[in-house]
Amino acid sequence: MPKSTKNPNKIYLDYAAATPIEPAVSKAMQRVYKENFASPSSIHEFGVSSRRILEKSINNISKIFGAHKDEIIFTSGSTESNNLAIFGLINSSSTPHIVTTNIEHPSVLEVFKYLEDEKKIKVTYVPVESNGLVDPKKIKKALNKNTILVSVMYANSEIGTIEPLKEIAKEIRHFNKKNPRKVYFHSDATQALNYLSTNVEKLGVDLLSFSGVKIYGPKGIGGLYVKRGTPLNKIIFGGDQQFGLRAGSYNLPSIVGLTEALEITEKIKLKEIKRLTVLRDYFIQKLRYSTILTNYRIVINGDLKNRLPNNVNISVPKIPSDLLVLELSAHGIMASAKSACKAGDGKASHVIQALRAGSELDGAVRFSLGRHTTKQDIDFTLKSLFSILTKLKKWYN
Repeated sequence: MPKSTKNPNKIYLDYAAATPIEPAVSKAMQRVYKENFASPSSIHEFGVSSRRILEKSINNISKIFGAHKDEIIFTSGSTESNNLAIFGLINSSSTPHIVTTNIEHPSVLEVFKYLEDEKKIKVTYVPVESNGLVDPKKIKKALNKNTILVSVMYANSEIGTIEPLKEIAKEIRHFNKKNPRKVYFHSDATQALNYLSTNVEKLGVDLLSFSGVKIYGPKGIGGLYVKRGTPLNKIIFGGDQQFGLRAGSYNLPSIVGLTEALEITEKIKLKEIKRLTVLRDYFIQKLRYSTILTNYRIVINGDLKNRLPNNVNISVPKIPSDLLVLELSAHGIMASAKSACKAGDGKASHVIQALRAGSELDGAVRFSLGRHTTKQDIDFTLKSLFSILTKLKKWYN
C-alpha cells in the first residue's frame, strides 16, 4: 500500500469496490501470457495446449459452484453477466413480467428501467424491510402468470445484507408447480463469493453472476452460471464460442486468474469469515458505544445479523457522505459512499433511501474490510472519524 502523510500506511477499506490481486493469481496469469498465448479455439498444437488449460479452469470452477461444465459462461464481469442473464432471458419470451427488489445493483436496476421505458417488460419492485432484507412471501405475492424472472442479489453491495435466497427459491418452486410458465431465478453474487456458499444447487438459482475483481482476482473477467434448460439467448454476436451464448475470443490469462482466485478464496474462506467477523463487530461496537462517538448519533445501516463479515455501513445525520469520504481520504483512509459505479454522481444512495424513505439519513459511508485489514487499521479509522466529525460539527447547527 502507498504511504500517507498522516498515517505511515494508507488504510484501504474499500474492498467491496475492488480488491488487490493476489500474487499467486498474477503469477498464474503471467505464465499463460508467456506460454499459452494461442487461441483455445485453434486446432493446431498450440491451440490444443491452450484448450487443455481452458478446460481445466472450467472444470475447477464448475466444481466450486457445484455446477456442470457446460453451465459456466465467462464474461467481462458482473455487469455483463447481469445484462446477459436479463436480456438473454427476456428475448426468449413475450409480455414478460419481472420481480426484483428496490435495492439491487445499478447493473440490474438500470436494465429493468430501460426495458420498462421501451415497453418490453413489466416490473414489480418489492420493497425491502428497514434492515435491508426482502420478505420471501412478498416475492411470492408479486408473482403472476406472466412472470418469467425473479432477480435478487445474494448480498447487497452497499449495506452487506445477505438476502434469503434459499427461501426465495423455495417460494418460486412452489409457484412453478402450479403454473405452466416457469419462473427463473437470478442472483448477482458479486459481493458474496468471498464469504458465502457458492453451491448453486443448494441456493436454488438458475442464473448466478460473479466477478474476479471482488475476490482478489483480475479485473475485466467474470462469469454467469446458467442452469441447464434455462432458455437464454446471446446478446453479443460474432461467433459461436461458449455454447453460442457469448461470442468473442476466450480471455485465457484472466480465466486462469479467475480460477486461481476462486480456489484461494475457497481455501481460506472459513478462516477469513471468522477473522473479519471479529473485526467488523469490534468496529460496530466502537461506533455504537464508544464514549467519543455516541454524541454524533451514528446509525448502522443494514441487518446486524444477516450481514457480510466485512461490511460496516454508517450514516451520520446532516453530514454529506461525499464530504465524509473525502475527509477520510485526507487522513489516509479509503472508504466509499455507495457502489463504485455510482460514486461521485452527486445523488443519494438508492439503497439508503429505500431503507429510510423521508428520513434525514439519505447518505452513508461504507467501510469494507479485506484480507489486509488489521485491528490497528480499525482503531486509526475510529480515531480519525472522531477528529473529522469534530471538525464538521457545524453541520449539526
